[in-house]
Amino acid sequence: MKKSVSFLIAGALCMGLLAGCGSSAEETTAAQTEAAAEETAAAEETTAAENKEIDTLRIAFVPSREPDEIITATEPLKVLLTDELAKLGYDIGEVEITVGTSYEAVGEALAAGTADVGLIPGGTYVLYDDGCDVLLTATRDGLSIDSDSAKDWNDNEPTEPTTDQVTSYRALIIAGPSEKGKAVAAKVNAGEALTWEDVSDLNWSVANSSSPAGYIYPSLWLQDNFEKNITDLPHAVQSDSYGSAFARLASGQVDVLCTYADARRDYEDEWTGEYAMTNSIWDDTDVIGVTPAIYNDTISVSKTSPIMDDDFKAALSEAFINIGNTEEGKEVIAIYSHNGYLPAQSSDYDSERAAQELIQQLNSAQ
Repeated sequence: MKKSVSFLIAGALCMGLLAGCGSSAEETTAAQTEAAAEETAAAEETTAAENKEIDTLRIAFVPSREPDEIITATEPLKVLLTDELAKLGYDIGEVEITVGTSYEAVGEALAAGTADVGLIPGGTYVLYDDGCDVLLTATRDGLSIDSDSAKDWNDNEPTEPTTDQVTSYRALIIAGPSEKGKAVAAKVNAGEALTWEDVSDLNWSVANSSSPAGYIYPSLWLQDNFEKNITDLPHAVQSDSYGSAFARLASGQVDVLCTYADARRDYEDEWTGEYAMTNSIWDDTDVIGVTPAIYNDTISVSKTSPIMDDDFKAALSEAFINIGNTEEGKEVIAIYSHNGYLPAQSSDYDSERAAQELIQQLNSAQ
């Protein structure tokens, strides 16, 4: 009997010890979990505390498309850029996106520091490089046609995209469905050289004077072929966007326009929709002039903006490159026909500077 009682007492003691051990292990595990959670939270707080705060990041776009279209298409960029910069050490309170009234207006805003970042063509950059630095150059999908010959563009239309990434593009001079437009296109497609009388008799749509595709390189084309300049054209009007230029071409208000290659892909739907044309844009238009390659658009930053130190410029460059490598990001930057971004340096645009100098010489000689 005593032995039985002893065994019972011993068993109870063992069970108590086991229960105590189990409780102690659970308490230890819970404590470790809580400590790990506190450590993680502390790390997050430390990281957040280490991030630099920027109240507002002001981004300006040039009006190469309709301003409302640009604003709508780039709205997701605000979140994408905020998220990317947070990972890179910067908390942005607000991303403000605007579209300048002209290319020059964006260049002036960068120079004055009223815009921090500008998505601007190379021509605008070199005009305002005293007040802004180039960070990145855009890459674009290549095109199925890349020829110096206008007839080649017409013989092989419609122009299609390729998967090749390129850092340059051409400007095209495109004739529309007006009587004069068709006549000059017929001459090109017959393999005949155009004369100054042919082109000077046309009504032209050009962009502002800092636009590479809409003004600078077409002016060089006129210089190379006829020793003339855009300012020598007796019938030239400035359009505020490529959309309005194509609308004028469709209506017959102008016979030819100057644009990037191949803008007809971007206005194919508008041609038979908004512009109410019966034929496709490929049937109604022809290329009559092709310029040499133009280096792609830039992402440039203000030299006078108080937030643009070297560290932030590096973070901003990385953020835009990362965004350009995502599908969501590509959808946003497609509004400018951009597909991604690569680091750039000022010397990349030396040929653009030479073009600008020639334009200024030509203009001053008038």
